Amino acid sequence: MVGGKKINAMSKQINKQKRESHTAAAWLFLSPALTAIFIFFVIPVVSALIMSFTDFDIYALGNISYVRFMGFQNYIRILETPLFWIAMKNTFYFVIVGAPFSVAVSLGAALMVNSKLARFKPFFRTVYFLPVVTSLVAVAVVWRYLFHPAHGLLNYALGYFGVAPIDWLGNPDIAMPAIIAMSVWKNFGYNMLIFIAGLQNIPEELYEASHMDGAGGWRQFIDITIPMLAPTSVFVVMITVIGYFQLFAEPYVMTEGGPMNATTSIVLMMYEQGFRWWNMGFAAAIAFILFAVILFFSVLQMVFQKRMQS
Repeated sequence: MVGGKKINAMSKQINKQKRESHTAAAWLFLSPALTAIFIFFVIPVVSALIMSFTDFDIYALGNISYVRFMGFQNYIRILETPLFWIAMKNTFYFVIVGAPFSVAVSLGAALMVNSKLARFKPFFRTVYFLPVVTSLVAVAVVWRYLFHPAHGLLNYALGYFGVAPIDWLGNPDIAMPAIIAMSVWKNFGYNMLIFIAGLQNIPEELYEASHMDGAGGWRQFIDITIPMLAPTSVFVVMITVIGYFQLFAEPYVMTEGGPMNATTSIVLMMYEQGFRWWNMGFAAAIAFILFAVILFFSVLQMVFQKRMQS
């Protein structure tokens, strides 16, 4: 008995030393990444949060003593600014209309590419994914010329059907839908690949069994594809909504927020306040309001996903 206790004690001591050595090795290998995250993410975020409670501006860049603590005045000022609510409305419009449209196009493209009848699948996957890896600024510049009211290719094509030229980016009612169309084309390829991965994980036996029971393609899509893709769909919706809330480059390059602020987004407003007017404290407060909005929708979608899995 005594010998057995000694062996157990020695075994526990050896296991403890192994765990400690493994933990030390893990921290050693993680330390470069954690250091980079701390320097380039944690410190800037904390600094921006502190800045949002100050009147940090261009004068404070030269002399930090000019900075004054303002408490929540920046946040109160934001809520009292009409342009903020216009930008918030435009951003929500872009997310509510653009995100479902993008997800639907991505799912449709995934179904077509993954179909047994589809030929040259690798080719089409590459073609559909090319816009994702193309520079967003370059894409926005090209689409701005496509939307040109006088010389744009889109109006040129519509002219064959007798449609009068449309000022796509100069009409406040059409500018945001035009930007949404460009954004969907630019981003749907990434979500398409995620949907393809989800489709390939669906057991083929389910489709074969349903076919033997007389189910057609539409019933298979409703009863098998949609339920089995639910976790993938929730993930795609989450990343799409988060990305669309950060609308910036498209209106910045194509419309500069116009016409009549019809395409001004929260991020574009934040950029203008911070880097055009140098109201850095005010811009930081806008950033954290947007962060709170994105965090709320992310948590909401995570709760929804857990309920679906339970």
